[in-house]
Amino acid sequence: MATRLTAENLVSAIDSLPKNVGHGYTSSKNKGRIEVIRIDGPEGPIFVKRYNSSKGKAASVAKINSISAEMLWRVANAISSGQPINIDRILGASYNTRSVLEALLAKCPEFWMCYPQRVQQTGQVVKIKKGHKHIWWRPDDLHAANKVAWAPTEKVISEIPAADVTYEAMVIPEEAKKDVPAEVARRHTQIQIALIKIGEALGFQNSVAIEDQHITYQGRKLVEHDNVIKDLSAKQQLMGYPKAIEVVRRIDVVWFRNGTLMPAAFEVEHSTKIRSGLDRLQRLKDSLPPWPIRNVIVADDSDRNLVLQYASEKMYAGLGAKFFPYSAVEELYSLCSRRKVRGVTEEFIDSFMEAI
Repeated sequence: MATRLTAENLVSAIDSLPKNVGHGYTSSKNKGRIEVIRIDGPEGPIFVKRYNSSKGKAASVAKINSISAEMLWRVANAISSGQPINIDRILGASYNTRSVLEALLAKCPEFWMCYPQRVQQTGQVVKIKKGHKHIWWRPDDLHAANKVAWAPTEKVISEIPAADVTYEAMVIPEEAKKDVPAEVARRHTQIQIALIKIGEALGFQNSVAIEDQHITYQGRKLVEHDNVIKDLSAKQQLMGYPKAIEVVRRIDVVWFRNGTLMPAAFEVEHSTKIRSGLDRLQRLKDSLPPWPIRNVIVADDSDRNLVLQYASEKMYAGLGAKFFPYSAVEELYSLCSRRKVRGVTEEFIDSFMEAI
């Protein structure tokens, strides 16, 4: 089964819908109807007639519009299996037939509608709110043709300018919540998962803090995921350094490469915990030879000034700490999810972080 679509795929799906029929929109409140008039070429454009059903087709003034091949390609390029998309967000204000295309696709058996949750963060207040309407390509789960079907989902969308990042449902044990509100704990875990997946995409192995290893994500505990280290004492980098092993066990995520390098250690912190994260990174530095390890505080963008303030204190002067804002984490995670990143240099990784 293909994991990507083309404009031709979308045209073919819409072409299979009944002709000379007034198709409704995804919202029942919209009394408009859409009739496919003509399709030119395998990639469009698609010509449609729109009218108001409350007035009747004959009484209503039908307006003919087109769905361009460019618009179809733009949407097709944004679609991947398992990733709901917001058509309005993909197209912005560029096209006046956005809702028409969404409605026609929703009538096709492999396209479902859904309302993922969304992350809303204002300063330190993190809330998971009901999200916006998304369309979801599910080629292995078909619904009845010529009707709009809605799929329940526990997906959470964290919106960033470059692309959406989707997190699957997760189960966080009580002991892993770190005495913080549930939504803050969940946001912490989402960023932690993003770091693990980035490390995996870049060819690194990951260690996960011992208290977080039993968080369930995608049906498996974090410690059971690919490239997550099960036994730190077996890592060549840490052999002979028992104090370092104990420190690494408490750090949110550490990247390992080959048998000799530890590219980065990450502490995911909110404003009240930034200093404790710096303390753990300092203990790691003190327990190992002077190796070139990135000591990274990962925090919400709004915490930047606090991170810089604390990390600049004299006691942390030797850390060479870096700040990795949530938005940059999710930008890199989105890139790694969408592309097979290869040949990445350390300068590339550093470009997403701010040196302190």
